[in-house]
Amino acid sequence: MPEGLQRIYGHGHLHFITFSCYRRLPLLKSAQARNLFVRELARFRERRGFRLIGYVVMPEHVHLLLSEPLRGTPSEALHDLKLSVARRLRPRQRTPAGQRGLPLEERREPPRAFWQARFYDFNVFTEKKKKEKLEYMHGNPVARGLVSHPKDWAWSSWSNYARKGEGLIHVDLL
Repeated sequence: MPEGLQRIYGHGHLHFITFSCYRRLPLLKSAQARNLFVRELARFRERRGFRLIGYVVMPEHVHLLLSEPLRGTPSEALHDLKLSVARRLRPRQRTPAGQRGLPLEERREPPRAFWQARFYDFNVFTEKKKKEKLEYMHGNPVARGLVSHPKDWAWSSWSNYARKGEGLIHVDLL
């Protein structure tokens, strides 16, 4: 673990997790990519046994509010989730010989990495903080100008709360 980075596990807290696509590129910009991410999130939720309280999938980053998994740590669960999504969305490609010396931005290929290496983890242990983090997540697509109301962004847990459980995947409502 990098110096100065501290993860606090084993206290039964919820974790507000944020992670980004490589260089904050919009690698989740398509509905197909976001749908795949949500399906993988549901699959890993079952596999690792964590409660999912909230989520939002943005074009270049993801926010999750989840419990510690029954199997492994949040770090291990997140590593597996990110790896699975990357393998499905970023098939291995070779750089054409004429482009190997060019900066990434000038190449005509997608980046080799899909995710930034690390993630932000904030322990949440009060009802006030849970509500604050959910409101932040659900408001993120509006704040970014992607939609005018959270109901218009399918890739978040907003609909689960507004419609008492209906959404793309199951969420453990507060």
